Amino acid sequence: MFNRRDLLIGAGCFAAAGASLGLKPHRRMDLLGDTKLDALMPKAFGAWKAEDTGSLIAPAREGSLEDKLYNQVVSRAFSRPDGTQVMVLIAYGNAQTDLLQLHRPEVCYPFFGFTVEESHAQSIPVTPQVTIPGRAMTASNFNRTEQILYWARVGEFLPQSGNEQLLARLKSQVQGWIVDGVLVRISTVTTDAAEGLEANLDFARELVKTLDPRVQRPLLGTNLTRRLAERA
Repeated sequence: MFNRRDLLIGAGCFAAAGASLGLKPHRRMDLLGDTKLDALMPKAFGAWKAEDTGSLIAPAREGSLEDKLYNQVVSRAFSRPDGTQVMVLIAYGNAQTDLLQLHRPEVCYPFFGFTVEESHAQSIPVTPQVTIPGRAMTASNFNRTEQILYWARVGEFLPQSGNEQLLARLKSQVQGWIVDGVLVRISTVTTDAAEGLEANLDFARELVKTLDPRVQRPLLGTNLTRRLAERA
C-alpha cells in the first residue's frame, strides 16, 4: 500500500535516479523462474469448475509489444453450480521497464471500446488475516457490462493504481533491480456491480487458497505467500 508521502518520495527518487549512473538496475528479480503457469493452474476448486473456451485476449503477434511484454498468459472461464460465470486472465512479464510494463485494465479496456464507469481500490480477503490489495471496476460497451476485479504485482509491491505501479518500478530500479510483474484479472458479465463483485471475490479467494505454492509466490509476492503459509 502506498500513500501520498510515498508518491512524493518516489518522484524525488526518480529525479535522483536520472542524475546518477550508479543507480542503473543491474540485478534481475524473477519470482516465476521455470514454473509454467498453465500446467499448475487448477481446473476445479471450491465450487468453481473450468469450462472449455478459446483465448480471452487476442494472441500476441510475434515481435509485437504484447509478445515482448508477456512471457506467459493463461486465460480460462469458470462457472459454479448456481450458473455464475467468471473469466480469469493471468499475464506475466519478466521485466518491468520504461517501455515494457503491465497494462492495467482501466487503461486497456478503453482501447477495446469499453467505457470505464467506476473504478476503486478494493481489498481482496483470502483469510481473516490476509488480504490482497487490488482494484474493482465496471466497464461497458454497446452490448455488455463487465464487473472486473484485479491485482498487479511489480517486484515485491502490489500497486493499486497506475501511479503506485510507476512508484513500485522506480523504487525497485533505485535499489538496483529490474523486476518481473504479473496481472491477475477476474471478470463477470453482469450489470449488477454488487453481485459481480461478490462472485469475483469468491473466485479470487478460492483460487489463491488452492494454488500451488510455486504459483502463489509469483502471483502474490514473497511476503503475502509467507503469511498464507503461516496461516495454513
